Amino acid sequence: MKRLLVILLALLALPLTGCVHVQPWERGVLAKPHMALEATPMQNTIRSHTYESREAAASINRAGGGGGCGCY
Repeated sequence: MKRLLVILLALLALPLTGCVHVQPWERGVLAKPHMALEATPMQNTIRSHTYESREAAASINRAGGGGGCGCY
């Protein structure tokens, strides 16, 4: 039982090893564009708008609409 408890605590503590305090001078490195979740957010927005307009797909942010014919 004691062994199981030690293993369980070790598994629960494992995700905490990824937490780190970032120093102010290190934040500039982490704020670089290639560290972003989306490398080109404007391009992704335009592609999503084009897809929604052409496919008449509903969107979370706006009502969507379009003919669905595939023309611009």
